[in-house]
Amino acid sequence: MPSSAPVEDGGAPRHLAESSAPRRATSLPGVLGLTALSAVLPGSAFLALRRSRLGAVVLGVFLLAMALVAFGLATRRPELARALVQSKWLTITTVGLAVAFAAWSLVVVATYILGRPKTLSTGARIVGSAFTALLCAALAVPFVVGMNYASAQRSFIGEVFLSEEESKSPTRPEVTDEADPWRGEDRVNVLLLGGDAGPNRIGTRTDSMIVASIDVETGDTVLFSLPRNLEQVPFAEGTKLDALYPNGFDGPGDPLQWMLNAVYSQVPELHPGVLGESDNEGADALKLAVSGALGIPVDYYALVSIPGFVNFIDAMGGVTVNINQPIPIGGAEGQREPEGYLEPGPNQKLDGYEAMWFARGRYGLDDYDRMRRQRCLMDAVIERANPSTLLTRYEHILEAGRDILQTDIPAERLPDFVDLAFKVKQAKLSSVVFARSNKFQPESPDFAWMRQVVDKATTKSSGGGGGGGNGGGKRGGPTSLIADAKSSCTYEPVS
Repeated sequence: MPSSAPVEDGGAPRHLAESSAPRRATSLPGVLGLTALSAVLPGSAFLALRRSRLGAVVLGVFLLAMALVAFGLATRRPELARALVQSKWLTITTVGLAVAFAAWSLVVVATYILGRPKTLSTGARIVGSAFTALLCAALAVPFVVGMNYASAQRSFIGEVFLSEEESKSPTRPEVTDEADPWRGEDRVNVLLLGGDAGPNRIGTRTDSMIVASIDVETGDTVLFSLPRNLEQVPFAEGTKLDALYPNGFDGPGDPLQWMLNAVYSQVPELHPGVLGESDNEGADALKLAVSGALGIPVDYYALVSIPGFVNFIDAMGGVTVNINQPIPIGGAEGQREPEGYLEPGPNQKLDGYEAMWFARGRYGLDDYDRMRRQRCLMDAVIERANPSTLLTRYEHILEAGRDILQTDIPAERLPDFVDLAFKVKQAKLSSVVFARSNKFQPESPDFAWMRQVVDKATTKSSGGGGGGGNGGGKRGGPTSLIADAKSSCTYEPVS
């Protein structure tokens, strides 16, 4: 009879015990290959080294984590975006990335140690250790980038978007029900301001004033562009400024000091503290003025420093716009000629300096043309803010944004605005420019007519009637002013 197979003390045949026992690589290239494999697919090298239980656990955890990340990116983008504007989740993200890197590096190092041949020479060990260290360093790059992004985002939010307790605004709506951040209102209205404070000017003049009125259910948005030279502007009814200026913002002296763009600087100077505790009296006063003019509440404001806007556009890598006529760079009527012109053409790529003059150039043109260009530039910035731009230039954009942006939107409302932004991105964008016409003269405006325009535009945006399509009303009537924002920025050269 054949002799029985050798048996180990535990009773298992010796060849089976040897085949399941952990093993090591037989050469330096072998262990380096396994170590590199662990950097790409953690746990797989442990399986090759016959450490099945350890390999299965590590590989399983890794694949589960990757599946959760992929699932989140594919189906939970709004929730992820909400988390990225909340400091606590950004802190958790930073810690999570640090822990993930430490665990992954540990797997790489453990793979090298457990797979290293015992007979390696000292020189080979040094090479192997150096290779492992380089792998860990390379592995650190995406984690460090992610942690830097999270840290920069947390810093940006903390500096620009203060909490409701830290900031003061007498004109900001008070939210008492977190489940209903818009307080049952159909629309949220944000005043977008461009301020021209600079080294050669005293104070800030808000030469760009646009109200973004957003339907909170659909995201449909109407942009109302107001001329800077609007006069006799009434303040919101029932406010202290309404009592001080019952006939609108007007007074003796230089008429320029009583136009809409002077409210920001004049009211705090003439009536300090009239509105109560405020981080920005000028912005709060201007919100009340715009609210009185348009007949809608202005909930929040965002002020962009126009000189700082140059750095912001450069940080984004420039913007692309259509230029329908030569746009002057600098120049002042009756004083000096422009330095040059932005030449007409479709899809013109502009850097920060050129974009600033696209928005500001006025020599030989008028304020209303400039208002239209400002709205088109806003659309170009939104188009430029795509995922690839944000990922590759994120820190530069945040750094530039920190220097140019002021707002009374509290940090607690950011997640709600993120939800709204997802709707706006897919929704209809319309615009209304209050330009001089037989119905509108900025020196003696018909505010009742302006409010009628606003009512028609917001009703139409929300899916109501509003009468006719784009340009469907009588010439100069409310409906004829409502235009699709994108179509009004197409290339149509002026002869």
